Amino acid sequence: MKKNIIICLLLFTVVVFTIYTFSIEKVTSMLVELPKPEVTGGERGMLGIDKNINEFNIDNYLGRSDSVYRDMRMLKDPGNYEAIGGDSYLSGFIKDFEIVPYPYLTEVKGLPEKVGDSYKGKTLFKMNGDGTFSANYQESMSILEYLFPKDKYIFLMCGGGGYAGKTKELLVALGWNSDYIYNVGGYWNYEGTNKVLVKREVNGKYIYDFWKVLYHDIDFKNLKEVKK
Repeated sequence: MKKNIIICLLLFTVVVFTIYTFSIEKVTSMLVELPKPEVTGGERGMLGIDKNINEFNIDNYLGRSDSVYRDMRMLKDPGNYEAIGGDSYLSGFIKDFEIVPYPYLTEVKGLPEKVGDSYKGKTLFKMNGDGTFSANYQESMSILEYLFPKDKYIFLMCGGGGYAGKTKELLVALGWNSDYIYNVGGYWNYEGTNKVLVKREVNGKYIYDFWKVLYHDIDFKNLKEVKK
């Protein structure tokens, strides 16, 4: 009798372990199955916005352990984005997205004339005339690799898709695999269920709850400049 109980326990253990292993393998396989990045057409395509994963279906791809999520806007951009129907302030973001301002990475160029100039301060990288980039600081590449790990899928977005597209161009030029980077598009077009509102109105005035934002600032003062 005792022998039969031991055999039953062993069989039960084997069955449970098999089910657990199968479940883990299934979950893992689900994590790595993503449509390959593919730029869409039209004006959105000019910004580099992805055809397969964008602001209209990003909710289906949130919370992945094999991915990082980066919103490339500033908390307050000097550019007049209200002129093109946007918001110069970061009025909200999508859950899981952390803020890494693109203007801190390299120079901002090619903005619509209505927007005017954006941030003109220090940047991690200099944009060269031939499409390459040079580090302005000894720590520039380490910071970039920390914020955009090469061993994960990288989902990028901003207000309209432009900063996200430029960020992908920067990363690819510096050695990142383009197949792991998605320009999700713009928060201003997002209508999903994972919106985190930052902007609110109180007594006729707008208040921005930036404390809700996981914001990656860059302390340029404590970085070591590359000698030219």
